[in-house]
Amino acid sequence: MDPGLLDDVFPPPVRARLEETADLLTPSAISEFDSPGAAAALGRAEVLLTGWGCPPVDAGLLDRAPELRAVIHAAGTVKTFLSPAAFDRGLVVSSAAAANAVPVAEFTLAAIIMGAKRVFPLAGLFRTRRTHRTHADLDRQHWLGTHGLTVGVVGASRIGRRVIELLRVLDAEVLLHDPYVDAAGARSLGVTPTDLDTLVATSDVVTVHAPDTPETRGIIDARRIALMRPGTLLVNTARGPLVDTEALTGHLVSGRLDAVLDVTHPEPLPEDHPLWDLPNVFLTPHLAGAQGNEVGRLGALAVEELARYARGAALEHPVHRADLGRIA
Repeated sequence: MDPGLLDDVFPPPVRARLEETADLLTPSAISEFDSPGAAAALGRAEVLLTGWGCPPVDAGLLDRAPELRAVIHAAGTVKTFLSPAAFDRGLVVSSAAAANAVPVAEFTLAAIIMGAKRVFPLAGLFRTRRTHRTHADLDRQHWLGTHGLTVGVVGASRIGRRVIELLRVLDAEVLLHDPYVDAAGARSLGVTPTDLDTLVATSDVVTVHAPDTPETRGIIDARRIALMRPGTLLVNTARGPLVDTEALTGHLVSGRLDAVLDVTHPEPLPEDHPLWDLPNVFLTPHLAGAQGNEVGRLGALAVEELARYARGAALEHPVHRADLGRIA
């Protein structure tokens, strides 16, 4: 992993637990596998503990690691560095994506509550005028508040499921679109399953939590954006390419829709893009995922997975080859 992240991912209590659990062949993080120290460790390693910045783990590397049995990733997706060859060779793989889901879901809940209260445009008016809001300001909003809200969740990913859990604090009806969740699964989540067109057309808030795959890119396209009712709030903390940014822009410029966008396509937007300056759009710099003190949660999860592996127990957060095509 990136050596500069080591102390954040493994703060002292987590590092102590790691050292109790495993013999560290390279006590410091390595960022490439070709140094003499890394090459020697690879020949003996049973587990690779990886994180952001890990170089490719491909068939050639695996040939140099004959004792390797597991890859435990102290970050989210493994698809950016881990070759399918790892699964071909029977390695078990784990990811800390569930830990990264926690801050994303918290950010999403905050965005929904703040967006439903029209905090962002009204705060802008307050800052400009330096006087209290007027009835006219409120009357210009399509609707205001969280009472009786209908929230449409696109994707029952780890993050999507955690958002559904957090939404229970609101007086809200939750709709779900996910082709991999059947009616029984939706009932267990306490949501109403629906097709995507119905979801976008009937929700007050549409929040996107699907992975970025060929099937999901552009899933919120021009046609579906047009189906949204005036005043709909779109929240995207997933990936920019899932939403047609240019199609969305016209509806935001006109004031028909509102948006909280932690990701866009492209990312970041061009400097002269109109979304930078709209009062009904709140742009954030891809920060919903683990930041600062939240990063240690990823290391803690990875070390617990390592402890399960060490005692011969099943991993709690495995990554299966069959799921690679539909997960982040």
